[in-house]
Amino acid sequence: MSYNIFISLGMVVNWVLDQDELASKFNSKTKAIIINTPNNPIGKVFTRSELQVIADLCIKHDVLCFSDEVYEWLIYRGHEHVKIATLPGMWDRTITIGSAGKTFSVTGWKLGWSIGPEHLVKHLQTVMQNTLYACATPLQEAVARGLLHDFELMEQPDCYFSSLAVELQGKRDRLACILQQAGMSPVVPEGGYFMIVDVTALNQDLSHMEEDKPYDYKFVEWMIKEKKLAAIPVTAFCGDESRKQFEKYIRLCFIKQDSTLDAAATILKNWSKA
Repeated sequence: MSYNIFISLGMVVNWVLDQDELASKFNSKTKAIIINTPNNPIGKVFTRSELQVIADLCIKHDVLCFSDEVYEWLIYRGHEHVKIATLPGMWDRTITIGSAGKTFSVTGWKLGWSIGPEHLVKHLQTVMQNTLYACATPLQEAVARGLLHDFELMEQPDCYFSSLAVELQGKRDRLACILQQAGMSPVVPEGGYFMIVDVTALNQDLSHMEEDKPYDYKFVEWMIKEKKLAAIPVTAFCGDESRKQFEKYIRLCFIKQDSTLDAAATILKNWSKA
Protein backbone atom coordinates (compact mmCIF):
# COMPACT_ATOMS: atom_id res chain seq x y z
CA MET A 1 0.00 0.00 0.00
CA SER A 2 1.42 3.39 -0.96
CA TYR A 3 1.26 6.39 1.31
CA ASN A 4 1.22 10.04 0.35
CA ILE A 5 3.61 11.29 3.04
CA PHE A 6 4.94 14.55 1.62
CA ILE A 7 3.70 17.03 -0.91
CA SER A 8 6.61 19.07 -2.25
CA LEU A 9 5.48 22.50 -3.39
CA GLY A 10 8.36 23.94 -5.36
CA MET A 11 7.40 24.62 -8.97
CA VAL A 12 4.17 26.47 -9.76
CA VAL A 13 2.22 26.77 -13.00
CA ASN A 14 2.41 30.23 -14.61
CA TRP A 15 4.12 31.45 -11.44
CA VAL A 16 0.74 31.46 -9.64
CA LEU A 17 -0.36 28.79 -7.20
CA ASP A 18 -3.00 26.53 -8.74
CA GLN A 19 -5.34 26.22 -5.77
CA ASP A 20 -7.52 23.46 -7.21
CA GLU A 21 -4.56 21.30 -8.20
CA LEU A 22 -2.98 21.69 -4.77
CA ALA A 23 -6.24 20.83 -2.99
CA SER A 24 -6.53 17.68 -5.09
CA LYS A 25 -3.19 16.43 -3.72
CA PHE A 26 -4.39 16.38 -0.12
CA ASN A 27 -6.09 13.29 1.27
CA SER A 28 -6.33 11.29 4.50
CA LYS A 29 -2.80 9.92 4.04
CA THR A 30 -1.08 13.29 3.61
CA LYS A 31 1.27 13.99 6.51
CA ALA A 32 3.22 17.11 5.51
CA ILE A 33 3.76 19.76 2.85
CA ILE A 34 7.08 21.42 1.98
CA ILE A 35 6.95 24.98 0.68
CA ASN A 36 9.74 27.30 -0.48
CA THR A 37 9.30 31.08 -0.46
CA PRO A 38 11.08 33.04 -1.84
CA ASN A 39 11.38 30.20 -4.30
CA ASN A 40 14.50 28.74 -5.86
CA PRO A 41 14.85 28.59 -8.86
CA ILE A 42 11.83 30.70 -9.90
CA GLY A 43 12.33 33.61 -7.53
CA LYS A 44 8.60 33.74 -6.75
CA VAL A 45 7.43 35.12 -3.42
CA PHE A 46 4.17 33.50 -2.35
CA THR A 47 1.48 36.07 -1.57
CA ARG A 48 -0.38 36.17 1.72
CA SER A 49 -3.52 34.89 0.00
CA GLU A 50 -1.64 31.94 -1.55
CA LEU A 51 -0.15 31.06 1.83
CA GLN A 52 -3.60 31.29 3.40
CA VAL A 53 -4.86 28.69 0.90
CA ILE A 54 -2.01 26.37 1.94
CA ALA A 55 -2.68 27.05 5.63
CA ASP A 56 -6.39 26.29 5.26
CA LEU A 57 -5.57 22.94 3.64
CA CYS A 58 -3.04 22.09 6.37
CA ILE A 59 -5.58 22.80 9.08
CA LYS A 60 -8.41 20.99 7.29
CA HIS A 61 -6.35 17.81 6.78
CA ASP A 62 -4.25 18.10 9.99
CA VAL A 63 -1.00 18.34 8.00
CA LEU A 64 2.43 19.58 9.07
CA CYS A 65 4.16 22.35 7.11
CA PHE A 66 7.91 22.62 6.51
CA SER A 67 8.56 26.12 5.22
CA ASP A 68 11.92 26.76 3.54
CA GLU A 69 12.43 30.52 3.93
CA VAL A 70 16.20 30.78 3.56
CA TYR A 71 15.90 33.79 1.21
CA GLU A 72 13.50 35.63 3.51
CA TRP A 73 15.54 38.87 3.49
CA LEU A 74 16.16 38.95 -0.25
CA ILE A 75 12.83 40.51 -1.22
CA TYR A 76 12.59 43.17 -3.93
CA ARG A 77 10.45 46.29 -4.05
CA GLY A 78 6.72 45.69 -4.35
CA HIS A 79 6.77 42.31 -2.62
CA GLU A 80 6.37 41.13 0.96
CA HIS A 81 7.67 38.03 2.69
CA VAL A 82 5.03 36.45 4.93
CA LYS A 83 5.91 33.62 7.29
CA ILE A 84 3.22 30.98 7.02
CA ALA A 85 3.79 30.17 10.71
CA THR A 86 2.30 33.59 11.57
CA LEU A 87 -1.07 32.78 9.99
CA PRO A 88 -3.86 31.70 12.38
CA GLY A 89 -3.64 28.05 13.37
CA MET A 90 -0.23 27.46 11.76
CA TRP A 91 2.36 27.96 14.52
CA ASP A 92 1.71 24.58 16.17
CA ARG A 93 2.08 22.69 12.87
CA THR A 94 4.92 24.58 11.14
CA ILE A 95 8.71 24.26 11.07
CA THR A 96 10.38 27.31 9.50
CA ILE A 97 13.85 26.80 8.01
CA GLY A 98 16.39 29.66 7.95
CA SER A 99 19.95 29.94 6.71
CA ALA A 100 22.94 31.89 8.00
CA GLY A 101 24.63 31.24 4.67
CA LYS A 102 21.88 33.05 2.75
CA THR A 103 21.20 35.73 5.38
CA PHE A 104 24.83 36.83 5.74
CA SER A 105 26.24 35.61 2.38
CA VAL A 106 28.47 32.99 4.02
CA THR A 107 27.11 29.92 2.23
CA GLY A 108 30.21 27.83 2.90
CA TRP A 109 29.60 27.93 6.65
CA LYS A 110 26.66 25.52 6.21
CA LEU A 111 24.76 26.86 9.22
CA GLY A 112 21.04 27.32 9.57
CA TRP A 113 18.18 26.99 12.00
CA SER A 114 14.72 25.56 12.45
CA ILE A 115 12.01 27.51 14.27
CA GLY A 116 8.84 25.94 15.58
CA PRO A 117 6.87 24.71 18.59
CA GLU A 118 8.65 22.57 21.17
CA HIS A 119 6.69 19.41 20.36
CA LEU A 120 8.08 19.48 16.79
CA VAL A 121 11.54 20.95 17.35
CA LYS A 122 12.45 18.28 19.92
CA HIS A 123 12.29 15.66 17.18
CA LEU A 124 14.54 17.75 14.94
CA GLN A 125 17.02 17.92 17.82
CA THR A 126 17.09 14.12 17.88
CA VAL A 127 17.77 14.02 14.13
CA MET A 128 20.49 16.66 14.51
CA GLN A 129 22.17 14.80 17.35
CA ASN A 130 22.35 11.57 15.37
CA THR A 131 23.34 12.96 11.98
CA LEU A 132 25.44 16.13 12.15
CA TYR A 133 26.16 15.82 15.88
CA ALA A 134 27.51 19.38 16.20
CA CYS A 135 28.30 22.59 14.32
CA ALA A 136 31.52 24.60 14.63
CA THR A 137 31.15 26.68 17.80
CA PRO A 138 33.06 29.77 16.52
CA LEU A 139 30.76 29.94 13.50
CA GLN A 140 27.67 29.64 15.69
CA GLU A 141 28.97 32.49 17.84
CA ALA A 142 29.65 34.62 14.76
CA VAL A 143 26.13 34.07 13.41
CA ALA A 144 24.58 34.86 16.80
CA ARG A 145 26.51 38.12 17.01
CA GLY A 146 25.56 38.96 13.44
CA LEU A 147 21.87 38.45 14.17
CA LEU A 148 22.05 40.63 17.28
CA HIS A 149 24.02 43.34 15.47
CA ASP A 150 21.66 43.64 12.53
CA PHE A 151 18.56 43.30 14.68
CA GLU A 152 19.64 46.51 16.39
CA LEU A 153 20.02 48.15 12.96
CA MET A 154 16.56 47.13 11.72
CA GLU A 155 14.86 49.81 9.59
CA GLN A 156 18.21 51.56 9.05
CA PRO A 157 19.96 51.76 5.64
CA ASP A 158 23.08 49.89 6.78
CA CYS A 159 21.18 46.88 8.16
CA TYR A 160 22.49 43.93 6.14
CA PHE A 161 19.09 42.22 6.19
CA SER A 162 17.68 44.94 3.93
CA SER A 163 20.75 46.53 2.32
CA LEU A 164 21.72 43.39 0.41
CA ALA A 165 18.36 43.27 -1.39
CA VAL A 166 18.75 46.95 -2.33
CA GLU A 167 22.19 46.25 -3.79
CA LEU A 168 21.07 43.13 -5.64
CA GLN A 169 18.01 44.75 -7.21
CA GLY A 170 20.27 46.80 -9.45
CA LYS A 171 22.23 43.70 -10.46
CA ARG A 172 18.99 41.81 -11.10
CA ASP A 173 17.59 44.53 -13.35
CA ARG A 174 20.86 44.87 -15.23
CA LEU A 175 21.09 41.14 -15.95
CA ALA A 176 17.46 41.00 -17.08
CA CYS A 177 18.08 43.85 -19.54
CA ILE A 178 21.23 42.21 -20.94
CA LEU A 179 19.43 38.88 -21.40
CA GLN A 180 16.54 40.54 -23.22
CA GLN A 181 18.97 42.28 -25.57
CA ALA A 182 20.56 38.91 -26.29
CA GLY A 183 17.19 37.50 -27.39
CA MET A 184 16.34 35.53 -24.26
CA SER A 185 13.25 35.87 -22.05
CA PRO A 186 14.19 36.32 -18.37
CA VAL A 187 11.71 35.70 -15.55
CA VAL A 188 12.49 38.62 -13.23
CA PRO A 189 12.55 37.22 -9.68
CA GLU A 190 10.60 38.72 -6.80
CA GLY A 191 13.13 37.41 -4.31
CA GLY A 192 16.39 35.47 -4.05
CA TYR A 193 19.43 35.91 -6.28
CA PHE A 194 18.74 33.55 -9.15
CA MET A 195 17.06 34.29 -12.47
CA ILE A 196 15.61 31.69 -14.76
CA VAL A 197 15.69 32.41 -18.49
CA ASP A 198 13.68 31.03 -21.38
CA VAL A 199 16.13 30.32 -24.22
CA THR A 200 13.53 29.06 -26.70
CA ALA A 201 13.85 32.07 -29.02
CA LEU A 202 17.55 31.37 -29.62
CA ASN A 203 16.54 28.15 -31.41
CA GLN A 204 19.96 26.66 -30.76
CA ASP A 205 20.44 23.36 -32.60
CA LEU A 206 21.93 20.80 -30.20
CA SER A 207 21.06 17.66 -32.14
CA HIS A 208 24.75 16.73 -32.35
CA MET A 209 24.90 16.20 -28.57
CA GLU A 210 23.90 13.18 -26.46
CA GLU A 211 20.26 12.25 -27.05
CA ASP A 212 19.49 11.04 -23.53
CA LYS A 213 20.00 14.45 -21.89
CA PRO A 214 17.25 17.09 -21.51
CA TYR A 215 17.64 20.11 -23.76
CA ASP A 216 18.61 22.46 -20.92
CA TYR A 217 21.45 20.16 -19.81
CA LYS A 218 22.79 20.11 -23.35
CA PHE A 219 22.33 23.86 -23.75
CA VAL A 220 24.24 24.62 -20.54
CA GLU A 221 27.06 22.27 -21.52
CA TRP A 222 27.23 23.83 -24.99
CA MET A 223 27.14 27.38 -23.56
CA ILE A 224 30.01 26.67 -21.16
CA LYS A 225 32.18 25.25 -23.93
CA GLU A 226 31.28 27.69 -26.71
CA LYS A 227 30.43 30.92 -24.86
CA LYS A 228 32.41 30.51 -21.60
CA LEU A 229 29.27 31.32 -19.61
CA ALA A 230 27.98 28.99 -16.87
CA ALA A 231 24.41 28.31 -15.77
CA ILE A 232 22.31 25.59 -14.15
CA PRO A 233 19.71 23.50 -16.03
CA VAL A 234 16.27 24.11 -14.50
CA THR A 235 15.05 20.53 -15.02
CA ALA A 236 17.46 19.58 -12.23
CA PHE A 237 14.77 21.01 -9.92
CA CYS A 238 11.82 19.27 -11.62
CA GLY A 239 10.00 16.02 -11.13
CA ASP A 240 9.24 13.73 -14.06
CA GLU A 241 5.78 15.20 -14.60
CA SER A 242 6.95 18.79 -15.09
CA ARG A 243 10.39 18.27 -16.65
CA LYS A 244 9.21 18.76 -20.25
CA GLN A 245 7.71 22.14 -19.39
CA PHE A 246 11.06 23.54 -18.28
CA GLU A 247 13.56 22.07 -20.75
CA LYS A 248 14.05 25.46 -22.40
CA TYR A 249 14.91 27.25 -19.14
CA ILE A 250 18.30 27.80 -17.53
CA ARG A 251 19.16 29.42 -14.18
CA LEU A 252 21.69 32.23 -13.77
CA CYS A 253 23.04 33.77 -10.56
CA PHE A 254 23.44 37.55 -10.20
CA ILE A 255 24.96 37.87 -6.72
CA LYS A 256 28.29 38.59 -8.40
CA GLN A 257 30.91 41.30 -8.45
CA ASP A 258 30.33 43.99 -11.06
CA SER A 259 33.42 42.85 -12.95
CA THR A 260 31.88 39.38 -13.33
CA LEU A 261 28.59 40.86 -14.58
CA ASP A 262 30.61 43.05 -16.97
CA ALA A 263 32.24 39.94 -18.41
CA ALA A 264 28.87 38.21 -18.77
CA ALA A 265 27.45 41.31 -20.46
CA THR A 266 30.28 41.29 -23.01
CA ILE A 267 29.67 37.61 -23.79
CA LEU A 268 25.93 38.10 -24.19
CA LYS A 269 26.27 41.24 -26.32
CA ASN A 270 28.70 39.50 -28.67
CA TRP A 271 26.35 36.53 -28.75
CA SER A 272 23.39 38.70 -29.83
CA LYS A 273 25.50 40.33 -32.56
CA ALA A 274 26.50 36.94 -33.89
